Amino acid sequence: EVQLVESGGGLVQPGGSLRLSCAASGFNFSNYYMNWVRQAPGKGLEWVSEISSSGYWKYYADSVKGRFTISRDNAKNTLYLQLTSLKTEDTAMYYCARDRSGNPRGQGTQVTVST
Repeated sequence: EVQLVESGGGLVQPGGSLRLSCAASGFNFSNYYMNWVRQAPGKGLEWVSEISSSGYWKYYADSVKGRFTISRDNAKNTLYLQLTSLKTEDTAMYYCARDRSGNPRGQGTQVTVST
């Protein structure tokens, strides 16, 4: 059974930083591209970033390019997302997922950017 468990969210002021983690189990993590997606209140799911199975290739949505960094540690079966220069519009539930449409995904971790 695929399990994805996100952590690291919280309340942060605009301009702040957070590091999200996603612990994966139930599948061969190192064989898969992995993604982060997010859902803001009242909005649909938005793809944020993708990383290749080796970690060499990384892709970002224009809305986060230059501010967020995706990475992975295949030895630890863990995916990361470093969020910097956060804006209020980054407020959302963040999920790690196996594909860009968010399937399958974990239970999410809440990121709130507010003064």
